[in-house]
Amino acid sequence: MDKKNALRAGAVTAGTTLMMLLMTSPALALTRDDGDDPGPGLSVAQTLGLYVATPIVLFLIIAGLVIVGDKSRKTQNES
Repeated sequence: MDKKNALRAGAVTAGTTLMMLLMTSPALALTRDDGDDPGPGLSVAQTLGLYVATPIVLFLIIAGLVIVGDKSRKTQNES
């Protein structure tokens, strides 16, 4: 891919991202809806565990299972 196409792709991506950010309105989150009953907030540790550690652990488990399955298939084919 030449520089012109890469620059064009980057500009389109940046423009799309900017438009999506401008179209969303976080100010609407300040008004409460009828029947809205939020629970207690999460601590920093709970947030990091839920949104960072859990996906990483799940990825490692799935990747490990794939690697183990792939190695067992290779040993069967070589025998």
